[in-house]
Amino acid sequence: MTHDAPASALTAAAMETTIRAYFAACNSGDVDRIARFFEPQAVHYFPPGMYGGPFRGARVIAQKWHDAVANLGSVWSVDQVLCDPTTRRAVIEWSHFKRLDGILLRGDEWYVFSERGLVEEIRAYYASPQDASLRTLELAGFDYEGRGYPTRQRDGKG
Repeated sequence: MTHDAPASALTAAAMETTIRAYFAACNSGDVDRIARFFEPQAVHYFPPGMYGGPFRGARVIAQKWHDAVANLGSVWSVDQVLCDPTTRRAVIEWSHFKRLDGILLRGDEWYVFSERGLVEEIRAYYASPQDASLRTLELAGFDYEGRGYPTRQRDGKG
């Protein structure tokens, strides 16, 4: 059974079904099909220097994945999934095969779902060596301070 739209009931099973269906849509390269999984203002964050920064907007995200399929032969798999419907968050591990270049990327993503069950945000983390030229290694364009993340080292006292 294939799903072409997000599940309406926000359960762990529905969230996982939505994520797996989103990946199937990405693998199809169909822009309209991919965009249906996102709120219009959704943001997909990446590490610094990747893809020109965050993808902003459902149609932009969908078009970028269409382009990856068309230009790189991209195919993605969902390898592990954890979902927490009470916080509307999920985390997955994935593999990205860029078949035309013979490249395999691995990483994980944090998902934030809207109350409607659409994806509002994806934060992608890639399994790769640390860039020695950077002093701060975090997602480009993500408001860590505004979200309450520590922005400087604490004294370790709790």
